[in-house]
Amino acid sequence: MRNSSLFFLWLTLDVMILSVLLLHAVLTTHAQQTDLADKASLVKRLQLTDLCLFTEARYTRHLSQADLNTAFQDHPLSLEHFPSGSFTQPTLHSDSP
Repeated sequence: MRNSSLFFLWLTLDVMILSVLLLHAVLTTHAQQTDLADKASLVKRLQLTDLCLFTEARYTRHLSQADLNTAFQDHPLSLEHFPSGSFTQPTLHSDSP
């Protein structure tokens, strides 16, 4: 079998797998919407706080509840040693009302 025939066979298989995945996504949309509504009502009923994006350091778990100096608690000139600190931006606090 030629290399081009193998490539087109592989490409056809990939297109078929992609089609099945897209069909699955379309068919399960309604069930996912009801699950999302149930989760939203649970969050509202339990009055949950912000989403926990990272699990490494306590100042990256809940960004709205961290102060600006927590990342430098060991030393004022210490470098960021958790990778999640480089993915987030500091929260801008305005002093004006």
